[in-house]
Amino acid sequence: MRKRMMAIMLAAVMLGVSTAGCSGKDGTQGGANEGGSQKPITFSWLVYDRTEGKVKDDWEIFKQIEAKTGVKVNWQVVSQEGLTEKRQIMIATNTVTDFSQPTNQEARENGPEKVFLNLKDYLYIAPNLKKLYDTYPEAKAVATGADGGIYDVPVLEGDPAGKGFNYIWMARKDLMDKYNLKAPTNLNEFYQFLKDLKAKEPDSFPLSFNTPVTGDTGMYTVFGKIFTGITGFFNQSPTGDKYEFAPYNSGYKDALVFMNKLYTEQLLDPEFYLLTPDQWEERFLKGKSSVTYFWKAEVNPMIDKAKQAGIPDYNLDALPEFAADGIKNYQFSRPVVGSAGRAISAKVKDKERAVKFLDYLVSEEGTKFLSIGIEGKTYMLENGEPVFMKEFGASPYVPLRRDFGVWYDNISLNNALARATWERGLDDKSKGINQSYENFIIPAPKAIVKTTEELDLEKSKLTPLTKFLEQKITEFVTGKMPITDANYQQFLDQLKKLGADELLDMYNTAYKRTYGNK
Repeated sequence: MRKRMMAIMLAAVMLGVSTAGCSGKDGTQGGANEGGSQKPITFSWLVYDRTEGKVKDDWEIFKQIEAKTGVKVNWQVVSQEGLTEKRQIMIATNTVTDFSQPTNQEARENGPEKVFLNLKDYLYIAPNLKKLYDTYPEAKAVATGADGGIYDVPVLEGDPAGKGFNYIWMARKDLMDKYNLKAPTNLNEFYQFLKDLKAKEPDSFPLSFNTPVTGDTGMYTVFGKIFTGITGFFNQSPTGDKYEFAPYNSGYKDALVFMNKLYTEQLLDPEFYLLTPDQWEERFLKGKSSVTYFWKAEVNPMIDKAKQAGIPDYNLDALPEFAADGIKNYQFSRPVVGSAGRAISAKVKDKERAVKFLDYLVSEEGTKFLSIGIEGKTYMLENGEPVFMKEFGASPYVPLRRDFGVWYDNISLNNALARATWERGLDDKSKGINQSYENFIIPAPKAIVKTTEELDLEKSKLTPLTKFLEQKITEFVTGKMPITDANYQQFLDQLKKLGADELLDMYNTAYKRTYGNK
């Protein structure tokens, strides 16, 4: 009788162990959190070596991830310069690694061609993926192919509240203090501020830009926004649900006149359109210029570089955003959903296991590993919130990426969490800069999904149009082309011939189709 009772009890215990091994924490059968009960498996993953540190096989976060999931990662490492070409060749030949980070466009275009796995077919075993798409409809929209399949998991870049941002006006605080100059708060004060700096430092050209024409910190983007409210050439209006073309705005000519005035009065670096980023930095550090629009995260590193170069009093601080009269004074936040995401090869041998692994990486636990690392080693909790370890200094992303594989491009899926963790640990000066810009930041435009025909139009029209814009604006600013009504009208007429109207109509059509007429 005793033997029989022991056998029954042993059977009950074994049944309980078996049931526990088949259930995830959320109660789903075969969930991602099975841990060591899963048979070991290896997946290949395309990455590149960052300047902060090369990809390592022994990063501790992936040892812990392997212990949790049974998955070992086989890194396929290429150079940063060769990454895009390598990925595109793999896509064209349908030889992508098990995991990779294509652009959302590459994923949704090539997914239906059986290059990437249709994640929609596996959401029943991927509760974290399903939750992400439900929480971020924009992510689902940009990952969805023409056949309705979902082909990647877009990287999260920004705060859903629309407050995270990248750029500031910055100026030499030591010179402002030396000459008793106040920070300008509007366009007229900004102009006078530059004139005062020029008078005090006659051998300098107060204003310079890291990039002359393109990008968010390019001069044409910055002043175009100040005078028209449009960021870049084509973009969503900050005051309306539609796309606009900045040169069509009546204020764009005023922007050209203002930039030309700065150039003529030598308030702007006369070689602004020729400078490389390295040349710009050298001049900015050596006092040849003292005002710029740049990444806010570079304030402290720039100060450190200047002091190392023998300028002990060098200091920088933020100036407020400003805009022309009647123009909304703003900066777009970081986009919540990035332009690229994680995808799985359609040829992966164990499709369900691959999806479960990706689902784990998107879970709260997996997200923390990839974005902020391990509590007590890469971050600590302050008032219940994660903050990177103090010993990592003002640039924690260097040791995080180099030593732990944390916040590593083409690996991390939630850069917004990493940035938030970093900013909680900023020094008082950096926190003050963030606070001073809070009221200027508005949510970034949502990404739009273009059809094949729309993409073909963009490819054929946008590059030559942009080159023409950069050439003609430079001629206006430098005085090679006088800013007369007749010359400006010829400029607009040529923009139309090059396809500005077609592109503008296409962007608005795609926006309305993607998000409706809200």
